[in-house]
Amino acid sequence: MTSRERVLSAFERKGYDRIPIKHEGTPEVNHMLMDHFGLKNMEQLLRVVGDDFRYVEPIYIGPELRTFPDGSVEGYWGERYKYAEFEGGKYLEALYLPFANVHSLEELDRSHFPSADWFDYSTIKEQAQAIGEEYAVCFGTAGDMDFINSIARARGTEQVLIDLITDDPVYLEIMDARFEFYYEMHRRVLEAADGMIDFTHIGEDLGTQRGQIINTEIFEKHFAPKFKKYFDMAHSYGARIMMHMCGCVRAFLSRLIELGLDVYDVVQPTTPEMDIAVLKRDFGDKLSFCGSVSVQTTIAFGEPEDVEREVNRRLELFPKGGLFLGPTHAIQVGSPLENILALYRCAGSLIEKIDQSILNIVEDKESVDKIDMSKLF
Repeated sequence: MTSRERVLSAFERKGYDRIPIKHEGTPEVNHMLMDHFGLKNMEQLLRVVGDDFRYVEPIYIGPELRTFPDGSVEGYWGERYKYAEFEGGKYLEALYLPFANVHSLEELDRSHFPSADWFDYSTIKEQAQAIGEEYAVCFGTAGDMDFINSIARARGTEQVLIDLITDDPVYLEIMDARFEFYYEMHRRVLEAADGMIDFTHIGEDLGTQRGQIINTEIFEKHFAPKFKKYFDMAHSYGARIMMHMCGCVRAFLSRLIELGLDVYDVVQPTTPEMDIAVLKRDFGDKLSFCGSVSVQTTIAFGEPEDVEREVNRRLELFPKGGLFLGPTHAIQVGSPLENILALYRCAGSLIEKIDQSILNIVEDKESVDKIDMSKLF
């Protein structure tokens, strides 16, 4: 099977030659893996671990995203990010929030609202044709839509949660603008791809470690109509929707299925009701899953045998499909190399003997470090 055949067959529960794989690691982890195998770029790494998905991207032609004297970089909404460093790595954090102290629509600076016109879509079909010969074709990121987490990077988390309770008009206007921006960008990509996008990718962190972050009434009022409109649009172009949701989001799954969600990414098993076997029992006939091997416990602090046990459990649970195997988020700094290798080796996707055809693949080395930024806007 090609990767695309494998993914689509697993999605349709028709079986596979090996379980589909979707890798995600921090730049530091990806560099560690590349150094281990003697690789030079991200495409080489994805082939070695057996990742079955590839992404198309429009070309950014919008206003310059500035870099400031303090080293911070500008996002699409005027927010700024700077690396917070810790032992062994670094992580981008928002340090300037342009909407933080805006309390009326008269104060709201809409010049910071981005436009789908900021992108050139002319190469999308060519990209999709090249990828689709072998891989499942995707577009989007976990930061697309993302009305709580990403607006918080421009307004503040506490303020956003208050906004949702009080129906704050400033937040609602930003939310509407964010939806229209990503809806139109995705629509134009899907139109340009001419039916060749297999999965679109969006996100919304609806859960904490232990439960839902908002109640179902707020979800129904502010989120459900937007997701329904987006899901219907993406389905009209023949795409399936993959939605990234951190935390315990079980309370929303039935409704998201009704609205049209196809794949739940990344399945964070932090409570008994979020166990992958329980989710499969209760939702697996209508929903596919992605991820599910914990970066907080098994991969970070277990032994290779623990990782293998978790992988084998999933192979038994999903013998015909319904799961794209991977970590529950980006594999984090400090995770043992042996555990990461065990994940992909046990899944049957790891290429341990690297041949020259992989080493000859050319790609911009900076793509490894680009991952941090791709989910922030």
